[in-house]
Amino acid sequence: MIKLSPSRLACLFLAAWMPLQASAGLLDDEEARRAILDLRTKVDNIARDLNGRVDAKADKSVTIDMLNQHEQTMQELARLRGQIEVLANEVAKAQNSQKQLYADLDARLKKVEPQQETIDGQTAAVLPTEKTAYEAATALFQSGDYKGAAGALQEFVRRYPDSAYASNAQYWLGNTYYALGDYKKAIAAQEVVTSTYNSSAKAPDAMLNIASSYALLKDNKNAKKALQQLVSKYPSSSAAQTARDRLASLK
Repeated sequence: MIKLSPSRLACLFLAAWMPLQASAGLLDDEEARRAILDLRTKVDNIARDLNGRVDAKADKSVTIDMLNQHEQTMQELARLRGQIEVLANEVAKAQNSQKQLYADLDARLKKVEPQQETIDGQTAAVLPTEKTAYEAATALFQSGDYKGAAGALQEFVRRYPDSAYASNAQYWLGNTYYALGDYKKAIAAQEVVTSTYNSSAKAPDAMLNIASSYALLKDNKNAKKALQQLVSKYPSSSAAQTARDRLASLK
């Protein structure tokens, strides 16, 4: 909008006022000056009012522009917030997937990594698969399934000959044959314990089982010999004390 200057407004008013002046007759100079001053004052007031209205309209336009920009800014912020929320959800999902991956990996590693186990008072590293196989085989023996136990124990010592459970598995294999009444196999199985695993805690008991098997085969000579070897080699063991008692009864 174009602003009207005081001079232009004055011209307009003078153009309207001069014909009136001519028709009213001559006025003295003082009256003319006062009339001009009053007219100028009115023109100035009108100009200020018009300019004030123009400024007010301009302010409103600026305000509307600012409101439009503010609305656009808020819309952009809302769009960005939506993107941030989507990204946050994706990050959370990725973190959960990563945690699950680590958990699965840890579980798999635990299945193949050796674990510390206490066997006959000794701590040894044992694979989880070894422990599972050994416990399954001995559970068969304890349940009275001696044939099943024999097969499982044979498989164990074949598959894990260096396992910390190997000497125990071999010992229980001998006991399985003993329970089945196959005393020759029982002796052979227990002799593996006394030779291959002679430092095992099961070695004294294996020798006692050998002596018992010979006795049931009516081979008292070898039975006595096995008992004497037991007392000589493992004098502090509880099996040695049992051997001494048996030797005393044989005299």
